[in-house]
Amino acid sequence: MRSEAVEQYNHALKAGQKYYKNAVLHGEYPYPLVLDDIIQESAVAGYADLGIIQVPSDRFVGTKSAGRTAALAGNFMPLLEPTSEFAAKWISLCDAHLSEEGIRDAVECYEFLGRFYIQEGNKRLSVLLSYDSPRIAAHVRRVIPRWSEDHEVQVYYEFMHFYSLSGLYGIDFRHRGSYAKLQAALGFEPEHVWTDQERRSFSAGFSHFRDALQKQRPGQDQVTPAEALLTWLQVFSFSDIKDLTLPELSRRIDTLWPDMLAQTDDTAIELSTEPADKGKNVISKIISIARPDHLNIAFLYDAPPEYSTWVQAHDEGRQYLEDQLGSKVSVRTYLRDFRDYEAVLEDAIADGAELVFATDAAMVSACRKAAALHKNVRFLTCAVFQPYTGVRMYNGRTYECKFITGAIAGIMSESNEIGYVANNPIFGTPASVNAFALGARMTKPNAVIRLDWACLPGDPVKRLLDSGVSVISNREIVSSGTVWKDFELGTFKLQKDGTLIPLVTPFWDWGKLYEKIVWSIFSGAWNDISDSKAINYWWGMASGVLDVHLSKYLPDGVAGLGRILRTGICNGSLQPFHMRIFDQSGTLRNDGEHSFSPDEIVSMDWFCDNVVGRVPDYEELRPEYAETMHILGLYRKKLLPEAEGGQL
Repeated sequence: MRSEAVEQYNHALKAGQKYYKNAVLHGEYPYPLVLDDIIQESAVAGYADLGIIQVPSDRFVGTKSAGRTAALAGNFMPLLEPTSEFAAKWISLCDAHLSEEGIRDAVECYEFLGRFYIQEGNKRLSVLLSYDSPRIAAHVRRVIPRWSEDHEVQVYYEFMHFYSLSGLYGIDFRHRGSYAKLQAALGFEPEHVWTDQERRSFSAGFSHFRDALQKQRPGQDQVTPAEALLTWLQVFSFSDIKDLTLPELSRRIDTLWPDMLAQTDDTAIELSTEPADKGKNVISKIISIARPDHLNIAFLYDAPPEYSTWVQAHDEGRQYLEDQLGSKVSVRTYLRDFRDYEAVLEDAIADGAELVFATDAAMVSACRKAAALHKNVRFLTCAVFQPYTGVRMYNGRTYECKFITGAIAGIMSESNEIGYVANNPIFGTPASVNAFALGARMTKPNAVIRLDWACLPGDPVKRLLDSGVSVISNREIVSSGTVWKDFELGTFKLQKDGTLIPLVTPFWDWGKLYEKIVWSIFSGAWNDISDSKAINYWWGMASGVLDVHLSKYLPDGVAGLGRILRTGICNGSLQPFHMRIFDQSGTLRNDGEHSFSPDEIVSMDWFCDNVVGRVPDYEELRPEYAETMHILGLYRKKLLPEAEGGQL
C-alpha cells in the first residue's frame, strides 16, 4: 500500500502541476483562495457552528489562512516534490486511507457564501480529493455576512433558511425566491423541515439528475443543476427522475434544455408583432425546408362553446379556418370534460394531431409536457409573455383598441372622471389601462381615469357608478358575433334618465390569427424562427385579429374620429405611447421623442399620472383568479408554485 500511496502522490502531483500551469497561462490565481484575504471582520454578522456534515467535494475552494498555500494548487492537488516533508506526510495519510482503518477524522473548515475554506486537514482533503471522493466529512463553522443590498448576499440568506429546513448543500440558485420555489415545487409547506428519508431521497434523485445533465450538456455553466431541476418540476414530477435510466433522463432533459435556458434569461421571450407574409418565405424555398401541404389540427376547449362566450369566439375562429383552407386541413375539437388536459392532449396526438391550439392559458403546463414528449407536434397556447420555448403563445395587442375607446370616452363624458374596469393584473393589462388613459387625455386634457378590478370581490361597475362617473370602460367582447347588451361589455355611458347606452368596444377575430399561423407552417415561415427563443405571437389591429365596434349611439363625428384613429394605428402612423408620459409618481417615462418597445409595453407594471388606482395584491384577489396569476400575473415570479403533497 505504501508503494500505491507513492504512486498516488505522483499522480496527484501531475494534476496539481497541470492546474497550476493552466491557471498561470490564463492569468488566474493558481493556489487555493484565502478566506482571510476575502473578508473583513466588519463585514461579518456572526458565526454558526454547523457541527460535522458531509460537504460536497467541489465546494472546497480555499484555506482559512495563507499558511502553506503554495504547497497546493487551486484544485488542492500537491505542488511539492515527492522528496519534500509535505509529500512524506501526504503519502502517510494516503497509506492510512488505503488501509482498513482509513481516514476517519473530519477536516476543520469555514463556510462563507456556500463555499468552504479548510482550516485544519488540508493534506487529508487533498488525499480524499485525489480519489474523487464526492463528499468530505467536515466540522464546519459558518461565517454569516452582514445583510446588504448585494444580490449574492440576499440569495445566500435565502439559502441559509433553506438549509435550516433541508440540511443540504450543493443546491445552487442565482435568483431570489428560487429556494422557496423549490420547497413548494416538491410539495412542501414553506416551513416544512425535511426528514432524513426525504433528504436521502432528494439527494439520490438530484445526483441522478445532475449526472444526466452533465452527460447531455458537459461543461455548460449557463444553468445550475438546481435551476434546471426547477424547470423540470414545472413539467414533470420528481419521481419521474428516479424512474428513468440515465440515457432516458438525458434525452428528456434535452427536450427541456431551451426552456431551462429561457427561465434564467429575461431576454429569451421573443414577441412576434406581425404575421409572416404569406407566400414570400424565400429562405425556405431556396434550401428546400420540408413544408407540409396538409395539416391535422386539434382545438382544445375547457367548456362547450354554447356555455362559454370565450370558447365560442375561438370556435368561430376554428370554423373560419376550415372555411378558408378547406381540404388543406383536417380539424377536430377536444373538450376537457371530466378528464385533465394531459389526457385530452394525448387523445388528440393519438388521433394524429400535428398542430394543437390550446385556447386557454391554464392549458400551458399540459402543453409543455406534451411538447417535451412529442417533438413532431406543434403546440400553441392562448397566452402572452411566457418564457417557454416548446410551446408558442398567441394573443393580441388590446392596448391599441383601448386607445381608441379612451379617446371616444373622453369626448362622450361630460365630466373629467371616467371609469375603467380591468379584468385582472396580468401582463398587458397596465398597457391597456395606460393607452385608454392617454386616449382619453387626447380628447379631454384633464381626464382622470378611476381604475377598478373585476378580480376583486364585489361589483366594480356598481362601485364606479356609485362614485359618480357616467362613462365606464368595461371588458371587451370576445368576438364580432357576441351579443352586445347594454353595459355588460365594452365602454358605455349612463344617461341622465338613468338608461345605459353602449359606445365602443374592442373585439377579437381569432379566425384571422389561426389562418395566418397555419399559412406560416405551409409556407415554411414557422421554421424561420429560432427554437431557442420563447415565441409569443402578439399581433395588433393591422393583422385583423383585433378591431373595435362603434355603437350606433355615437354621434357621426365621434364615430368618424374612431375610424380615423383605427386607420392610423393599422397603417403605423399613430402609436399610442409615442408621446410625453409621466407615471403616478411623477417620473418621466417617455420624453415624447419615441415610442416603447413591445417588451416595454407588455411588461408595464406602472400607470400614467392621470390614472387613480393601483395593481391589487395577490391576497386581495378572488380565489378563482389564483391559477391565472401564477401563469400570466405581473407578479408571477414572486408566487410559489402550487403542489400538493411531498414528492419525496
